[in-house]
Amino acid sequence: MNIKNNFRILYTRVINSIAFLPGIIAICFLILSIIMLEIDLSSFGTKLKSGSGWLQLKDASTARSIASTIAAALLSLTVFSFTMVMVVLNQAASQMSNRVLTSMIQNRFQQIVLGYYIGTIVYALAILSTIRDTSNSITIPSLSIYLLIVLTVIAVFLFIYFLDYVTKTVKYETVIERVERKTLTAISNTFKTGNTEYDMSQSQGINIAVPDSGYFQGFNTERLLKIAMENNLVIHFLYKRNSFLLKDVAIMQIFTESHINNEMTNKITASVDLYNGQPIELNADYGCLQLSEVAIKALSPGINDPATAVLSLNALTNVLASRLYNKLPEVYTDKENMPRIYCPSSGFKEMFEKCVIPIWNYGKNDQFIQEAMYKAIVLLKERDVKNSYDELFDNFLSEIKEKNR
Repeated sequence: MNIKNNFRILYTRVINSIAFLPGIIAICFLILSIIMLEIDLSSFGTKLKSGSGWLQLKDASTARSIASTIAAALLSLTVFSFTMVMVVLNQAASQMSNRVLTSMIQNRFQQIVLGYYIGTIVYALAILSTIRDTSNSITIPSLSIYLLIVLTVIAVFLFIYFLDYVTKTVKYETVIERVERKTLTAISNTFKTGNTEYDMSQSQGINIAVPDSGYFQGFNTERLLKIAMENNLVIHFLYKRNSFLLKDVAIMQIFTESHINNEMTNKITASVDLYNGQPIELNADYGCLQLSEVAIKALSPGINDPATAVLSLNALTNVLASRLYNKLPEVYTDKENMPRIYCPSSGFKEMFEKCVIPIWNYGKNDQFIQEAMYKAIVLLKERDVKNSYDELFDNFLSEIKEKNR
């Protein structure tokens, strides 16, 4: 079972890596080269080339020169493009936060462009390997060569647009907006309003420890519910998602009337995800923390950029406004609506104290931060139509007013 769990984690990492999409595109271009070569050598292709003289290349050396020149040129273009991406990532890590690199690496447009370059190189090399010296110009894959020229022209125009795109992605507002958008998407997809009542007054359960150290990212809900239903278990997690756990530390308690053997323990622990990283799509808390880190980094003496801190604070305010009454589900029930899994999650107040208070502590002597923080709290207070956090907001506003005196 652990093999399945490790494979699932590896699968998630692979599909989110910067090399996954370019690799898929390169394979598609390789298949395209095979198809084009088949067309070139088919009766349709030879008939088309013999009927149109301009579609024929007179000698193999010309075709070989075109393919090799394009392959070398696109290789240089690819190296330059990769270098630009690495420079952008390095600048983002040094100026903002290492945590925002994940959202930048997963940028699909960058991966598509790099994949297109690599795919065109693969196509050119595949065509180049089939060109043979011959006296019959019909057997030269001229149709494939002309398609390669078209692909190269597209690559040049794509590179021009890529230059403009990369310069925009390194802007602070673009990075902040991307993290904000991903966090809001995660909230809408995974968060729910309200909580199911859960009776915590149960007898002492059986402790289940984690097999390895790592960050508790969550669990396979469907699989764990199935195990709980089949064996009449109630699973109570002791830590919130994104908590760091050491090996052999109890992560959950199992309440059952029967004995749990080692096989059952392995099945349960195999459903728990323990790995490093901050995937926002799994937990919107990471997005809030990243926006807070960007603001704090911008307020550091080495950078001293309060305007960027204000941008990040405003984005964080928008995200927290969506979390006023929403949180990750704490109780998961079976088909008969019986609670089977309990996992604590952070609410609005906790995330407010984790993300907003540190920004205020770093920048409370800056006038930009004072004004932006006051507006942010006022907006959150107006959004709180249920008046659930009046005391929290009023105390914070009083502190801001006191600091402005």
